[in-house]
Amino acid sequence: MTTEIPSTDTAPASPAPAAAASPKPVRRDPPPRRGGGALAFAILLSLAAAGAAGYTAWTVWSMRQDLGAANGLKGQVDTLQGAVDGLRDDNANLRRRLSDADGVNRAAREEVLGMTERTKNLEDAVANLSERSLSGHDALLLDEAESLLRMAKERFALFGDASGALNAYDLADKTLASVNDSAFAPVRQNLNAEREALAAVQPKARANDLSVLADLRAQLPTLPLKDIDTQAGADEERTFWQRTTNALGSIVRISHDEGTPLGLADDRLARELAALDVAHAEAAVLAYDDRGRAAALKRVDATLVAHFNTQAPSVQTARQRIATLLASQAKGSEPTLGAALDELRNLRSVHALKAAAPAAAPAASSSAAKATP
Repeated sequence: MTTEIPSTDTAPASPAPAAAASPKPVRRDPPPRRGGGALAFAILLSLAAAGAAGYTAWTVWSMRQDLGAANGLKGQVDTLQGAVDGLRDDNANLRRRLSDADGVNRAAREEVLGMTERTKNLEDAVANLSERSLSGHDALLLDEAESLLRMAKERFALFGDASGALNAYDLADKTLASVNDSAFAPVRQNLNAEREALAAVQPKARANDLSVLADLRAQLPTLPLKDIDTQAGADEERTFWQRTTNALGSIVRISHDEGTPLGLADDRLARELAALDVAHAEAAVLAYDDRGRAAALKRVDATLVAHFNTQAPSVQTARQRIATLLASQAKGSEPTLGAALDELRNLRSVHALKAAAPAAAPAASSSAAKATP
């Protein structure tokens, strides 16, 4: 900042008279003043000092801020160092625990391996036991099926009991169905074929026919004959005086030969012949002889027509039974049984040989091992 000082020099009061042709006057700078430069320098120096002081103050303030921040950072670093130390301790604890867990895991793994081996041995033992139990179970079922098939065959051969044989075959089929070994499936096929053959001869209808024939044979002695019973009925209807009058009315009496003892014997013989024919029909039913049965029944019907009172209800009922027997569905040839039983026995023999072969092989190997030095 400069201050202008009024000059002490005095100018002339009045200018000199200018000449007519004088040149233009030259302006001259005033000479420098002595007191202004020092003041400016002082001011500049004070400004520089003020700037230096401000810079110094700012630097000190910044240093203090940095020092505070450094102290905060040091606290944070100390805190982080403590956290890191804690983490190191935790890591060491975790490592110890992991090492302990590894030891426990190794021990548990060894125990699991041991348990696995024991479980495998137990499974093998249970499998062997189950195989033995299954083989024993199958053996019992096969014994029962063989017994039923043999019973059915013998019963049919001895007594002609097709119904009983069919029931035995049904039981044998159910028994074979429970066998776990599928090698015995062909036995069931043969069994079903024989069972169908038995069912084709209508065992129930055949048994019904035999029952009807037995009732008819028992009823024949009570059926009224044509001549004997008619004459006996006429004699019973006459009174004593009528019979006496007829006896004395004529000395000579003509009658048919059927009233003689020989004719009576022929009529009684007709009952026996009819009974024999019924028995022949029964035997034909048991022998599966359809032609013989039909011929015997036709002879019985012819005997009833020829010698019995066809007007009697009992005789008519007997003839209706004979007609029903002639139209019966119980027909067919005698079935051949025994194929399923033979198949079952053959398969059981083959399985017995297969089961004996592995048992003989280890025994032979063990004996050979003992023989070698």
